[in-house]
Amino acid sequence: MNNARRRGIAALAVSAVLGGAVAAAVAPTAHAATTPPPAPVPAGLYGKGDPTYDGVWRQSLALLAQDTAGVRPAARAVDWLTAQQCDSGAFPSYRANSTQDCGPKTLPDSNATAAAIQALAALGGRDAAVRDSVNWLKSVQNEDGGWSYTPGGASDANSTSLVIGALAAAGAEPEKTLSAKDRSPYDALLTFARPCDAREHGRAFVYQPKQPGIVGDSTAAAVTASAGKGLVVTAPAQAREAKPACDPATIEDAARQGAGYLADALAKTGHLLLPPTPGASDTKPAPDFGNTADAVVALAAQGLTEQAAKPLAWLERNASDWAKESGPAAYAQLVLAAHATGTDPRDFGGTDLVAALNATGPAPEKAQQAQQAEKSGKSGEKDDSGSGVWWFVGAFFAASAGAGFLLAGRRKPRS
Repeated sequence: MNNARRRGIAALAVSAVLGGAVAAAVAPTAHAATTPPPAPVPAGLYGKGDPTYDGVWRQSLALLAQDTAGVRPAARAVDWLTAQQCDSGAFPSYRANSTQDCGPKTLPDSNATAAAIQALAALGGRDAAVRDSVNWLKSVQNEDGGWSYTPGGASDANSTSLVIGALAAAGAEPEKTLSAKDRSPYDALLTFARPCDAREHGRAFVYQPKQPGIVGDSTAAAVTASAGKGLVVTAPAQAREAKPACDPATIEDAARQGAGYLADALAKTGHLLLPPTPGASDTKPAPDFGNTADAVVALAAQGLTEQAAKPLAWLERNASDWAKESGPAAYAQLVLAAHATGTDPRDFGGTDLVAALNATGPAPEKAQQAQQAEKSGKSGEKDDSGSGVWWFVGAFFAASAGAGFLLAGRRKPRS
């Protein structure tokens, strides 16, 4: 899911909750009728764009992608994400003032919460925050076993899929997370699957039964979740070869059909298409970079690495400019696609995705330590702080006094 897509769903969900409208995933760049002025970008947050609709989302993806690439994110970046959590355990899309609890105008967001859980669970050390968020998600599960973007709405494939990934990442066993009517998230997910002989979108997962939405988006999300995976995927050793029944009786059958739908959609050009924005002068579909990256992850989750090769190669050739323009979440999606297929994200079609992602936010911990070491003289060079002199004096004092310590004047690395 790219940021434009997420902003559209967010605005539509807000409109549905506040105005009683039906949330429909139809306009990837749509906004609520009254769009607030852009929020300032706070310190610790990745990206320079307005965080109102995607602050928590892009932060979570950035941290998660860095972790998969072996990068330790800056502590203040992790702290920023954790501080976004409401007392209820939910995460909103963004809140400017984290010193006060979330009020009635700060809507909880299942997608942001699910992404934050996955990031914090992967990084470790935030068990209480993860537990509280999982409990909140369980408290707003719909009777059909699924989730909506905001509590009180009808379940949709994207939100349900993201929550499955979060539950799995937190060790909460999504298959055992049952609603008041004993329906699991997989029961809900199966209701979004179209049989292969359907007149429209056969074999795909739709956003909602009466609102297909952007089918490549919902299908990629559901195929990944059906394998019990979240945003981070490692391809299994073997693909599932059995051909499923035309009418998907199980979530496993539906997932294989969905993977087949994605593979066929990608086979010709190597990329999915994004429908034009309603009212736009250019009515031609545009390449959908974000959902193509998600489709690569989905195919990898099913072990279909051969089918993922062509879209992956297309992304390597074409996606760097998109990521540069779109920001940290886009870089993160490409890092996660590379990770799922065993591709080096530091040489992705000639682009170092990890370095580019790191540059959109606070310097990672090791980079901070290296910078501080250089400033404080740890590199062996003399600087104005005189730390090299104090190290020598401390060593001489310890040696002459026979003590087991050094009086080092070196500054500690910043956290």
